[in-house]
Amino acid sequence: MSSPSHESVRHNAVTALLDSHVAQGRGDRVAFVDPARALSYGELQAQTCRLANLLTRLDIRREERAAMIMLDTVDFPTVFLGAIRAGVAPAPLNTLLPAEQYAYMLADARARILFISAALLPVVEPALAGLPHLRHVVVVDGAGGGPHLDLAAELARESEVFETVAAHPDEPAFWLYSSGSTGMPKGVKHVHASLMATAETYGAQVLGIRPDDVCLSAAKLFFAYGLGNALTFPMSVGATTILNPGRPTPAAMFSLLARHRPTLFFGVPTLYAAMLGDPALAGEPGSPRLRLCVSAGEALPAHVGQAWKARFGTDILDGVGSTELLHIFLSNHPDDLVYGTSGRAVPGYRVRLVGETGEPTPDGEIGEMLVHAPSAAEGYWNQREKSRTTFEGAWTRTGDKYVRDADGRYTYCGRADDMFKVSGIWVSPFEVESALIGHPAVLEAAVIPAQDGDGLTKPKAYVVLKADAPGGDLAPALKEHVKASIGAWKYPRWIAFVDALPKTATGKIQRFKLRDREAGPQGE
Repeated sequence: MSSPSHESVRHNAVTALLDSHVAQGRGDRVAFVDPARALSYGELQAQTCRLANLLTRLDIRREERAAMIMLDTVDFPTVFLGAIRAGVAPAPLNTLLPAEQYAYMLADARARILFISAALLPVVEPALAGLPHLRHVVVVDGAGGGPHLDLAAELARESEVFETVAAHPDEPAFWLYSSGSTGMPKGVKHVHASLMATAETYGAQVLGIRPDDVCLSAAKLFFAYGLGNALTFPMSVGATTILNPGRPTPAAMFSLLARHRPTLFFGVPTLYAAMLGDPALAGEPGSPRLRLCVSAGEALPAHVGQAWKARFGTDILDGVGSTELLHIFLSNHPDDLVYGTSGRAVPGYRVRLVGETGEPTPDGEIGEMLVHAPSAAEGYWNQREKSRTTFEGAWTRTGDKYVRDADGRYTYCGRADDMFKVSGIWVSPFEVESALIGHPAVLEAAVIPAQDGDGLTKPKAYVVLKADAPGGDLAPALKEHVKASIGAWKYPRWIAFVDALPKTATGKIQRFKLRDREAGPQGE
């Protein structure tokens, strides 16, 4: 029996996520709601066809890149899915970066067209000079006029009929730029099949997402985590997403929870802690329909999940994902949840831990996690060596250190480049940080290695206190708290109190900046 020919295998991600609902009579269901507008699945289908026709008219060709620097409004799925429909690869970029990083990414991707929210144009405009591949700039939510095209006016000129490009499942569909804690971002190429792969695994088998769900994600759509939360998962079943173009502050999130009453809420550990810790918001009730919350980005401290459950009666499923794997691959489950752990592999994914020389790591010992994933990226753009060291055949090297217990659950220990040894034993910065923020006075903490007077490595902590923390020197009390929580040898020998910790735009702590500060000429 012969196998199907390459040409007979066709899959455009838009067909499964969008067109299937309209074809099955669900076109009137609300897909996306932002503060100004709402789009049904039928209206979104029409808009994405208009967008695909616009790209064709502007001579943006198959496999070329359409950069997106866009806030989370209903125009985001229009552009993202419209480009995929046309076979053009959308590349959403972080909306919180400086001009020089935009210049780098636009040049790196050789973007032929840029879609940008009007509010972000003043920041990005200086980056647009000297980009020979960029042919068009389209402004979203603008007043029209000026040197650039206006999205609303251009879409109004186009037909609502478009023959969707018959792509291959393994064909690159879109790019995401990694938000790594060091260096310039890397272009990560994802194929058409990957979006539904995440929906059929985490979305269906962990979240149990349903057509009547209403989703609210604090993580933005440009972020792999947010893209799954707010687009892939709800669209896979015809559910509804509430979009927030503004900053995901605790007050903003509580307002949206009360107004739209979502059933699923997706946040990050820092946000959950801030929502719980703000005394001005202590009386906020959340959403009465909330059935599950999700956390990713960094590991969720156990006491934060427990405090959230106690206050709102809803569990937070802590999980781990990456830009390279598109969404969460390791997670707690609604019926199998242990706070302080990252849970088990998501159905459809396999994970393993290896030591420094590649040997399997036994239970109770720290190892680096590798993942066998149906949603793994094709590779990095123009970074062959990095691709070869990250994507090892069917396995992806995450760079995260974990320990597996006898029950098969995994607990996060830190990034491989954040780990360090004290007296010959590995120390997990995250474990020490979790112990510190378990103290009622501490809001955030970051732990790095530092040298004592004998040149020996010991933990040093940078701590952000809560606004209502008591005065006086809290360092002795915090050291004793850590000793009592996780062991005497792990406690931070030095504690520096700071107003804020350095973070990426997606909220990950940049410990390397603290290490650089420690190694600098001034020292501490």
